[in-house]
Formats: sequence, C-alpha cells, structure tokens
Amino acid sequence: MLLVSACLLGANVKYSGGSNYCELLAQYQGRGLFLPVCPECLGQLAVPRPPAEISGGDGSDVLNGKAKIYIDSGRDVTANFIQGAEAVLALARKEHISTAILKARSPSCGAGKIYNGNFEGTLTSGDGVTSALLKQNGITVYTELDLTEELLQTLLAK
Repeated sequence: MLLVSACLLGANVKYSGGSNYCELLAQYQGRGLFLPVCPECLGQLAVPRPPAEISGGDGSDVLNGKAKIYIDSGRDVTANFIQGAEAVLALARKEHISTAILKARSPSCGAGKIYNGNFEGTLTSGDGVTSALLKQNGITVYTELDLTEELLQTLLAK
C-alpha cells in the first residue's frame, strides 16, 4: 500500500477547495492500493483555507523549531502543519507503509522543492513538513512529478 496525497486522487482538499487530480494515480484508485491523506486537514485546517508557505527554511527546519509556516495574511499555522505531519506518520506506521506519493511544492507534502515563503511563486530547495518527517522516519517520498507508469508499477509491486 502507498500513502498518497488525497488531492492527487481527486479529493477537494486543496487550499483553494479544489483538487490536484493525477490521471496516472486515478487509473489505480479503486484497487485498494492507496491510503489517501491530507496532512493539512489532519492538522485541523479548513477547506478552503488561505495559502501557506514555510518561512525561514524547509520542513526539517520547521520540525526543529528553526522555521515557521504562515498564511498569506501573516497568521502562524506551524502547529497545524506539525500536527498533520505527525498524524500522517502515525497512519503510515499503523499500516506499515514505506513509500508515499505526495503533492509537489506543498508546504506539507513537497519533496525536493517548495515555495520560498514570500508568496511570490518562487521555488527553493527543500521538503514540506510531512515529507521531511516521513523521510526522517525511513519512508521514501515521491511527488506526482516523479511518477511514470514504470515507477508506479514498481512501487505497487513491492
């Protein structure tokens, strides 16, 4: 079983109230192979909600108390993101999941690249909070941008 961002499977949990539907993942959705999660919803954030970005680092820095997450009006939502990441990790452990496919660039789910915290659309190197926590706990994280049919078949065969 793979942990998958719920928005990639068509759930309307994106900050704007929409989804980030991924056609490739959708082809396998009804087979019981995915555990859909939304760390931001698990962190008690509403749908829709204002956009949020990590300021002062990446998800690892947030977990270490060196960076914060703010919505575009300046309200600190760091605790919500940490709560959501911890809930996702607990689900992954309960289900013995070793691989996740999460939403690229998200302050929760992004892996490798996230927005820089200035709400200007600029990417920087780093992981979102959930991705960082999962990686710290030995779970491999991909984003939908990494996916190919061949990679997905390989992951599902494990």
